[in-house]
Amino acid sequence: MNGLPDASRARIASGSPAFRRINRAMAFGGFSTFALLYCVQPLMPLLAHDFGLSPAQSSLVLSSATAMLALALLGSSSVADRFGRKPVMVASMVSGAVLTLLSAFTFDYVQLVAVRALMGLLLGGLPAVAMAYLSDEIEPASLGLSMGMYISGSAFGGMSGRVISAVISDFGSWRIACGLLGAAGLYAAWEFSRSLPPSRHAGLAPARGPGFIDGLRVHLRDPGLPWLFALPFLLMGAFVSIYNYIGYRLLAPPFGLRQSAVGLLSLLYLLGIFSAMWAGKLADRLGRRNVLWLVMGVMIAGLLVTLVDSVIAVVLGVGLATFGFFAAHSVASSWVGRRAQAPQALASGIYLFFYYLGSSVVGWFAGYVYEHWAWPGVVALLAAVLGVALAIALKLRTLAPVKQGEA
Repeated sequence: MNGLPDASRARIASGSPAFRRINRAMAFGGFSTFALLYCVQPLMPLLAHDFGLSPAQSSLVLSSATAMLALALLGSSSVADRFGRKPVMVASMVSGAVLTLLSAFTFDYVQLVAVRALMGLLLGGLPAVAMAYLSDEIEPASLGLSMGMYISGSAFGGMSGRVISAVISDFGSWRIACGLLGAAGLYAAWEFSRSLPPSRHAGLAPARGPGFIDGLRVHLRDPGLPWLFALPFLLMGAFVSIYNYIGYRLLAPPFGLRQSAVGLLSLLYLLGIFSAMWAGKLADRLGRRNVLWLVMGVMIAGLLVTLVDSVIAVVLGVGLATFGFFAAHSVASSWVGRRAQAPQALASGIYLFFYYLGSSVVGWFAGYVYEHWAWPGVVALLAAVLGVALAIALKLRTLAPVKQGEA
């Protein structure tokens, strides 16, 4: 009435109580999503041995979930617009946790893959909606930090899920591991629900905004977004392939490590927790276009180091690749959030669709390559994939911004 901005509509700044509550909730959300999704990754060699599977076949326990998650992401923004962002994210976390519990009681590999695929479908209600929530609620100057903290929670979840399942499967049963992680997922959903403030900016646009097809056209006509959508397919495809098949390399001669020791390699995700926040803050200060290509170079360097037949070199290489991947993902995802016009949630959904599609497609194909050309063949494939990603990042350096503070 008096012309002053409505304080309830103000974007949330770093350091405020609401900012801390959001980041706490998103840390639990990221933890749950990635712990439940990737807890089966270190079990792939074990499942291949128990069920007589090839590396590519054993990867279906993960690829089926990520493929269904990718499909779910395309419709998650419409569901969230209808039922609300927070309720959809909470329901997604609860259903993912319950299905992980149910996977502990499956009788054979076909049932396990089916349950995992359904889990991926229902878990798709969180990632894209979470990114859109952050883009709408957090002030632009703090978005990189907030997105980095969400991705750090994702990194911690991915690490925890892998380590827990690997250690328990070595000394006990993978079924117990799934049960414990499902229970942890239910607790994370409760923490998320009680911590996250309701969205204040979603739905402020006119009700008759762009539909799915019109929104897709808007984003694909942008000179930068299609390239930003291609990046997660390449980056995540390479990253998940490293962790999918490095276990086969370390379990076989000349290394011959135990399953639990291989699972501890996931502790390197701690580097991702740091690098996502570090790169997010650095991008806020120096610009996303100036940071993205540099951290991709770190990822490529780490991949090449894993060719050396030394446990120390493999650990160092995977660590560098992990650091570079989470830094690049943090920068690219926040760039999409800052650049996209309405509907923003759809842009986040498209980004994550290609993110998980890359995990599924490249992750599966790399298993076929491993069967025929072992680890050097996988490295050659992934180096080519990351080379294309680096070329895209260099091209994006010349991209003209469409919003103030975008890049």
